[in-house]
Amino acid sequence: MNEVLKTMATRYSCRSFTGEQVELEKLEAIALAAVQAPSAMNRQPWKIIVIKDKALLDEMDASIMEKLSQSEDKTMYERMQSRGGKLFYNAPVMFVVAKQKNTELDTGIVTENIALAATSLGLGNVICGMARMIFETDKGDYFKEQIIPEGYELGMSVLVGYPTSNEGTPHPADTSKITYIG
Repeated sequence: MNEVLKTMATRYSCRSFTGEQVELEKLEAIALAAVQAPSAMNRQPWKIIVIKDKALLDEMDASIMEKLSQSEDKTMYERMQSRGGKLFYNAPVMFVVAKQKNTELDTGIVTENIALAATSLGLGNVICGMARMIFETDKGDYFKEQIIPEGYELGMSVLVGYPTSNEGTPHPADTSKITYIG
C-alpha cells in the first residue's frame, strides 16, 4: 500500500492530547498542505488560521463548556465531562478554516488535507465542528474578532497535537457504501 493510502487508512479521531506544543516546521507543513487543496475554479475561498496560543484555546474551551453546562439538554455536556471535561481534548493547536459564504465543499477538502497531513507527520487530530459554538457564547464577538478575518466565517476546525497514546483506532471502512456501475 502506498504512503498516501496508508495515511488515509490509519487516520483516526484523536480525543486525548498530551498538550505538548507541536514544532513550527510541522505546523507550517500542515498549513501548506491546507492551501494546496483544490477548490472550485481555483478561487481558494479560505484563510487558514493556526491557533497555537494554549491560553486562548483553553479560554474558548471553557466558554463552550460553560454554555453546554447551562443548556436544557445536558447530553453533550455530560458526554464531554466523561471525556475529561474539555471539548478540545487538551489539544495545543487548532487549525481554523475560515471560509467565504457558500463554499462548504471547498472547506471540506481543505479540512481533509489538514487531517491527513497531520496524520502523516505522526500527529493526532480530530475534526471539530463543535468549535462553532464558541461564537454562541457570551464572549462570541470577542473570539470572532480574535480569530476570523473580516469577510469570512468559520468553516471548520481541526484540533492537532501529540496523542496521549498511539492506540487510536480508525473507524472500520464500510465497503457496503461502495457501488460500481458498468
